[in-house]
This record gives sequence, structure tokens and C-alpha cells, in this order.
Amino acid sequence: MSLRFCSLASGSSGNCQYIETDKVRILIDAGLSGKRVQNSLVSIGVDPSSIDCMLVTHEHKDHIKGIGILSRRFDLPIYANENTWINMQSEIGEVKGEHVKTFNTEKIFEIGDIAVQPFKISHDASEPVGYCFFYKGAKISIVTDTGCVDEELKGKIKNSQLLMIESNHDTEMLKMGKYPWFLKKRILGEYGHLSNDDAGRLLTEVLSGNNENILLAHLSKENNFPELAYQTVANILTEKGINISKDVSLDLTYRDKPTKVYKLY
Repeated sequence: MSLRFCSLASGSSGNCQYIETDKVRILIDAGLSGKRVQNSLVSIGVDPSSIDCMLVTHEHKDHIKGIGILSRRFDLPIYANENTWINMQSEIGEVKGEHVKTFNTEKIFEIGDIAVQPFKISHDASEPVGYCFFYKGAKISIVTDTGCVDEELKGKIKNSQLLMIESNHDTEMLKMGKYPWFLKKRILGEYGHLSNDDAGRLLTEVLSGNNENILLAHLSKENNFPELAYQTVANILTEKGINISKDVSLDLTYRDKPTKVYKLY
């Protein structure tokens, strides 16, 4: 028995993550078309009709585009906090009343044999969350779409065997790029997105160097390069004495294809 994870897509064009055990299969967000989510699942050997439920981090389109479609097509419950539900209902279309599952942010709940801990993040949505998933001795943490982190968040994601951390932009590329100033200000603000440098600094404070898997997520198409995100974070970790070939595994997520399937525990 094991806990398995795959990022099906990550970026401003759509986000969808997949977690499974031998007993339960979960999607975190579905910001792609229903067809694309299905095709991505098939590409990693998962029957879309075998999904048990979906979790939502927040109501932005790149996280909920396919939520309603998939719920109706495969009869899937949707888990979100109340404020997120209120703000996404008009965007996802009608879903069955019994599929509306609300949770309290910061309160742990169970789905099958996985314990789920939502926690607050800092983003310009109604009540955005990240998630920790616990299964036997394994822990996965997902933190995307946050403009800053605090000590409480750091404490939540410590001791994870896999961390999916936002590494959205290179600050200088963003400042010098073509985005209008109001959008640059939003991205750089406390309710925006973490930069490559932010991601690297965060990781130095939460890693134990005990073979954790790190996935850099939500890379901007316009204000970042995969190689730049990877090297920036790698340099910061190396400067802090963390060996990225021995102490941790550092990898990337993608906008247009799934990562490999990570097996934990």
C-alpha cells in the first residue's frame, strides 16, 4: 500500500493535482476542461470514472474550470470551504445537493483512508487554502497561489515527504515585462504569488534534508523559465547546505503535461 501523487497540470492556464491510495482517488482543483482532465488521467493509467471526489483550493477560473463538468459527468462530490462555495457556484453550474461538501478551514477531516488538513494561504480570493494530506507515515503538502507565508504556514508543511510549492515568477522578469503595472503590483503583493526566490527561501526553512520530494509549481509562462526557476531554487538550497542530489529531490511541474507519479510510504 502506498500514497501516490501526480501533478496533471500547474500554471495560470489550469491546475489539477491527483492523489490516490489503494482505497481512494482524489483530484485537487480542476482548472482545465473536463476532457483534458480525463485525458491526463488516462495518460497516467487512471480511469477517470474511478475518481472519488474533488477538493478546491479557491474559486479562480484556473482552478475550477472543469469542476462542475466532472462532478456532473462522474457523479463526484466537491469539497470546499463555505466562502469558496459561495463564490464559485455561479461559475461551475448546477451540481447535486449531496455533492456539496463544505469544510472548516484549519480543521482536519477524512476522505477514505486519507486525512486532509486545509490551511489558510494569502491570495486575492474569498478564503483560499493549501492542503496537507496524511496517509500512514506519509505527508504531502500543496501550497500554490500565495503571495506570502507566515510561521503558521511553515509549521503546517514541515515534515512532508512531498512538497508542491509555488515558484511563479522571476521578480526582475516580471518588473521588466509587458504586464500592466496594476497586474505586476498584484503578483508582487502579499495576496499574489511567490517568486522563485521566495520559494527557495521558504524551502530552506521547512526542509529537513531527509529525501523530501520538491515540486516547483505554477510557473508563469511570461515571467519565468523552467530552467531559471529550478536553478534559482537549487542555488538557494545549496547555499544553505542542502544537497539537491542527496538530501532532497527537486523537480518541476508543467502547464501542458503531467509529472511522473510519485510513490510515498
